[in-house]
Amino acid sequence: MRTRFRYRISAVSLALACAGSIATGAQQPSPLHGLLSRTSAEFPGKVGIWVKHLGTGETAGVRDTEIFNSASVIKIPVLVLAFQMADAGALNLDERILIRKEDIRGGSGIFRHHDPGLQPTLRDVLMQMVITSDNTATDLAIARVGGVARVNAWLKESGYIDGQRLVQTTGELFAKYSSLGPGDDRNGKTNADRSYWLGEITPRSVGIMLEAIEKKTIASAAACEAMLRMMRAQQAGARRLPHFLSVPVAHKTGDFPPVLANDVGIVYARSGPIVVSFLGNAITGNYGEAEDRIGRFAQQLVEYFDK
Repeated sequence: MRTRFRYRISAVSLALACAGSIATGAQQPSPLHGLLSRTSAEFPGKVGIWVKHLGTGETAGVRDTEIFNSASVIKIPVLVLAFQMADAGALNLDERILIRKEDIRGGSGIFRHHDPGLQPTLRDVLMQMVITSDNTATDLAIARVGGVARVNAWLKESGYIDGQRLVQTTGELFAKYSSLGPGDDRNGKTNADRSYWLGEITPRSVGIMLEAIEKKTIASAAACEAMLRMMRAQQAGARRLPHFLSVPVAHKTGDFPPVLANDVGIVYARSGPIVVSFLGNAITGNYGEAEDRIGRFAQQLVEYFDK
């Protein structure tokens, strides 16, 4: 327990970080803020963006304190909590987990394509939750860390409660979608009905959590490096943050086509690491083109900082 508390980011710390960002935003708009504003105006949907260069501290945001549908980005706090618990000895990442038929979830991931009886390690489960956004792995991980209520209690203890919330498991979410009739507006539910969201996040809050992972202040150095390795091995979102970049990116996507495409992560530019939260909700038009716009933004962002 003492280990977990040592890594806790207090509500006061988060409030100070937010206050600093607000103060910056109150000044004359910077060229960086101008880039974010243009990107937001051109994106075919509702956009929230938060950016921080960890070398210079330059920060900017657009709608960065507004609540967005997280989709699978909310899996990041589940990951962090699992590694904190492993640091404290409350979880064993080498434990073998039996995947039963009733554990299988639809949607993204690879475990659903295997026969029941597979026994990956908990570390493997966390890896698949990140790199293929595996929903079977996600619900297994949520159960291992104590359930939805425990994840949200931890977010509150750590100062993130106003910016991140796990609404439900993936199994509960897909059961709701499965119960919809032919005449129900599925995209409308995804866009505006929070009871049909996997989670809620603000761009700034998830960005601050990513910053803590990169700075290795939210868990042990070894745990943070393991989380970063997982995000660097990301198999989804190739048309988003990494699309037009030649530098490494550690990131986590969130998807609900055709109306939601999120990507958050750390871009390892030559000038130093850049934390980027890009949340694209209520998308209209071509989904692939919306993804490309996220990639073009990341390219322009790196060019801005590396000039």
